Amino acid sequence: MALQLGDTVPDFTQNSQLGPINLYDFAGDSWVVLFSHPADYTPVCTTELGEVSRLRAEWNKRNVKTIALSVDSAESHKGWICDINETQSTTVDYPILADEDKKVSDLYGMIHPNSLNNLTVRSVFIIDPNKKLRLQITYPASTGRNFHEILRVIDSLQLTDHHQVATPVNWKDGEDCVVVPSIPTEEARNKFPKGVTEIRPYLRMTPQPNK
Repeated sequence: MALQLGDTVPDFTQNSQLGPINLYDFAGDSWVVLFSHPADYTPVCTTELGEVSRLRAEWNKRNVKTIALSVDSAESHKGWICDINETQSTTVDYPILADEDKKVSDLYGMIHPNSLNNLTVRSVFIIDPNKKLRLQITYPASTGRNFHEILRVIDSLQLTDHHQVATPVNWKDGEDCVVVPSIPTEEARNKFPKGVTEIRPYLRMTPQPNK
């Protein structure tokens, strides 16, 4: 069965360049971004792993831990990390799972035979502290991932988990939000003291509640 949004993600223990990683223990009460790569020493992925490392302060601010995955060995990862650090001017400080037996790849549906034979496709999974899958995106091998978009989604999820709002198209942290349809307008005006703008009865906007 393919993972669906809202599912509890399967736990696993897998080797990495930092030693064995158990997902649930590693995650603790944090959010997790798990992202996979076709293989080590691939050019697009080299830039991605470097970017994730450079964004460490942004992940920390949101209580997010990052885990990469490739089907190559932990020793191969160590050599690749040296290249990443040198070419991307950073220091990779997070685990890269060595999924040589494809245990994690199979659990999370990271192998698409019509795309890359037995290699992992370039997927991203956002997992919340309750170990629920909140987002899954699969990219083509030719297109580098936008990790600022992943951060934007996490901002939206963390906001909307605690306030009865949704985030509109192209929303960024600090911008106006949509009042969810389940709240009547008069109740919304009491709930959101910064104001509610009714564009249509079903489309009401309010300043971001936690700013």
